[in-house]
Amino acid sequence: MAKKGDWVLTHNIILTPQQRAPQVPEDTHGVPLEMWVKGHLTADAEIGDEVEIITRTGRHVRGKLLEVNPRYTHDYGEFVPELLEIGDTVRGILFGGDDK
Repeated sequence: MAKKGDWVLTHNIILTPQQRAPQVPEDTHGVPLEMWVKGHLTADAEIGDEVEIITRTGRHVRGKLLEVNPRYTHDYGEFVPELLEIGDTVRGILFGGDDK
């Protein structure tokens, strides 16, 4: 159970595939336009309920409750060795010398 005031993640379908503009690319046209928003619950609710939240900017948004205290799960992908070399090169250009 999520309590009033909890920090939560909500989800909305903004446009169904049928409502998408005809000029958008075909792969985009075939999927809904979705929105995920975080904010504080205005009333107690269960996961899956339609809820209202207040965002950090003060907007009131309605959506399906997905998660309580959501965490960031993204990263910057796999290690890219070339980026180390680029960093060394840039440091050399900016600060001179071969020190690493």
